[in-house]
Amino acid sequence: MAYMDLREFIDGLESHGELIRVKKEVDWNLEAGAIVRRTHEEGLPAPYFEKIKGYPDGYGLVGGILGGSKVNGKWMPFRRIAIAMGMDPDSPTQEIIEEYIRRKNTPIKPIVVSTGPCKENIRLGKEVNLFEFPAPMIHDGDGGRFLATWHVVVTKDPDTEWVNWGMYRGMIQTRTKLAWLALPMQHGPAMYYQKYRDRGKSMPIAFALGTDIYSTFAACSYLPAGINESDVAGGLAGQPVPLVKCETSDLYVPANSEIVIEAEIRPGELIEEGPFGEFTGYRTSERAPRTFVRVNCITYRNNPILPMSCMGMPMDDSATTGSISISAELTELLRDQMRHPIRGVYNAPEGSNALLVVSTKVPHANFAHKIASAIWSAKAGIFAYWIMVVEDDVDPFDLNQVIHAMTFKCHPVRGIRQVEHYPGMPLDPFLSLYERHYGLGAAVLFDCTWPKDWAYTPIESSFHGIYPQELQQKVLANWKDYGYK
Repeated sequence: MAYMDLREFIDGLESHGELIRVKKEVDWNLEAGAIVRRTHEEGLPAPYFEKIKGYPDGYGLVGGILGGSKVNGKWMPFRRIAIAMGMDPDSPTQEIIEEYIRRKNTPIKPIVVSTGPCKENIRLGKEVNLFEFPAPMIHDGDGGRFLATWHVVVTKDPDTEWVNWGMYRGMIQTRTKLAWLALPMQHGPAMYYQKYRDRGKSMPIAFALGTDIYSTFAACSYLPAGINESDVAGGLAGQPVPLVKCETSDLYVPANSEIVIEAEIRPGELIEEGPFGEFTGYRTSERAPRTFVRVNCITYRNNPILPMSCMGMPMDDSATTGSISISAELTELLRDQMRHPIRGVYNAPEGSNALLVVSTKVPHANFAHKIASAIWSAKAGIFAYWIMVVEDDVDPFDLNQVIHAMTFKCHPVRGIRQVEHYPGMPLDPFLSLYERHYGLGAAVLFDCTWPKDWAYTPIESSFHGIYPQELQQKVLANWKDYGYK
């Protein structure tokens, strides 16, 4: 089943025990954020707040809808993603990644419709008021109320038909002004805006809040340049995403969005933004002049539901969606470039997009360095500051095996390759203020594979590694007879 609007997905999560409806009135000022943050850290169901202090009955706020879960005390980071994709909620991680790859590579173009639920209410000019919606003060110390934290930002290349859907946060400044964090490595902010700015033109932009889950997932995925995320969203859903034209620009947005903000960015205009509790788990960036968004129009559904992401320590929805997308993109990259069997690539959500494990056969010396170089040159590898390459007898999705391989197969000196001046970004907490400002980062490779020039390699002392195959089969055949389940 495809969930083609946010309300359907809320019902779907609730039916699987992955969402609860909070009837008690909740304050948008920190209380909602604190509840969502604790659900992430404890692996609890996503909260849907049905009554927000100071807002009309029917206005809702929902958080963490693709965050990680705990089932019987065990982390299941991708359960809600599996539900969204119509899979068994307890599907293995690699199965979810492979299904994501299959659907991404079967894109379905959107369809254009004349109208949609997002047009039930239209506010133009002086009627525009961003405070009309329960934008939360998410973390203590945030620079303001962040309206856009789980959404689709729509921009269009002025020279081609490439339309970018991304997810770049937006903080309310006034009734009609948003401050927008636009990082230089991102497609819409970097490639598109620079073209408009250099030509002295305003860039049309739209924020679609509360879309179908596939549009939002595609928007926060690490897709290569030139791909329309709207087509990928259709592939993930298995059907076209209906789009409707904006009121004040030629941009098209998901017709079933809860709220749509139509705006423009004029060349060179800046406004104060931040700080914010980041996806890295720390509040790092300072308050600084950032992109200024002028809002011209807001359209929205009756009784709109605003989605939010409370980023921080894992397992929030930034960590889980990033994990699946990055793992999928880099699995494809290595299979295509290496022309070699890759057992699996895992961007562990515990590392919030920065920790990557590659399990592979090792055909020749220095192969781990070849893999790391390919990853660091890719869009999906920009945050892979920590890469571990292990041999294919190690399950990359089992961090117990990965940690053991790092501890006893990676030489503490010769097995580690440090990379100075790897591209960094303003949100990296391990960088100094100077390094963050000038993008001076670092990265490291842990080569957890046996050297090819060794005449003898140690034998793994495990059930599968040290006992004869015939004996293993005998033990497994008699396992219940030994009294084990």
